[in-house]
Amino acid sequence: MKIVSLLPSATEIVFALGSGDQLIGRSFECDFPLGARGVPIVSGTALPADGLLSAAEIDAAVSERIAAGESIYRLDVEAIRREQPDVILAQDLCEVCAVPSGAVTEALEVIGCSAQVVSLDPTNLDEVLACVWQVGTAIGRTAEADALMESLRQRVEVVRDAVCDETPRRVFALEWSDPPFSAGHWVPDMIAAAGGSSLIARSGDRSARLDWERIAVEDPQVVVFMPCGYRLDRAVEEGMALLDRPELRGAEIWATWADAYFSRPGPRVVDGVEILAGVLHPGAVGPPDTSRAVRLR
Repeated sequence: MKIVSLLPSATEIVFALGSGDQLIGRSFECDFPLGARGVPIVSGTALPADGLLSAAEIDAAVSERIAAGESIYRLDVEAIRREQPDVILAQDLCEVCAVPSGAVTEALEVIGCSAQVVSLDPTNLDEVLACVWQVGTAIGRTAEADALMESLRQRVEVVRDAVCDETPRRVFALEWSDPPFSAGHWVPDMIAAAGGSSLIARSGDRSARLDWERIAVEDPQVVVFMPCGYRLDRAVEEGMALLDRPELRGAEIWATWADAYFSRPGPRVVDGVEILAGVLHPGAVGPPDTSRAVRLR
């Protein structure tokens, strides 16, 4: 079977199910596990990828292209035509996150490829875990998918049990800093499982553009900065500016590796639940490893 993944979380699932050797194409963002980096790239970005843009500049560039009806991703249709994959893993949840599956289907019709397009569009934590089954069914790995889902669910329950007697802390998950965005979808479920109470965003809500005054009204005890698309080092660097925000005065502030543990709806969101539990209740589960989350204040 030939598999193309246009979604980093789907790539992680494919490898976790033991089918990494069948992956013949990926997006430029599919960087985990290490073996994925050797797979040819068939989906790139139309935005500058040199890491020099500020958060505000990135937001402006993305907003401008979307307002103009232009995609921020480029699909290598010639590579797909040449390889003729059996399954393409895509999504329709967020036009900022990956090539929409609808655009993929249209491209396949043009180039004459009969691949099955599987759209992964989870909106909460349970649906994130169900994506494992969805991928496993598509690529013929149902037994492996069953085992992986059970393992992930058990780990979440271990965290819930460990923090069940702790007082929930008021948590604001900040997905972007300039302008500020709340982290929605499955992140509020992750916070709840880790012994927190999500402020502003509720389970299944889309990430939303906010103003700092709205955040200040909520008076968060803990701010978890999880900038979509950033590794931990850049999150820490950018997160230092949050220490000067008067609206966050008094809040505990953490920077996390969002790409690995929060933004991508794959198996490692369970690691994210474990990280959050360590942030919120270190006495119950121990503090998080500093390679995953760093306390800024």
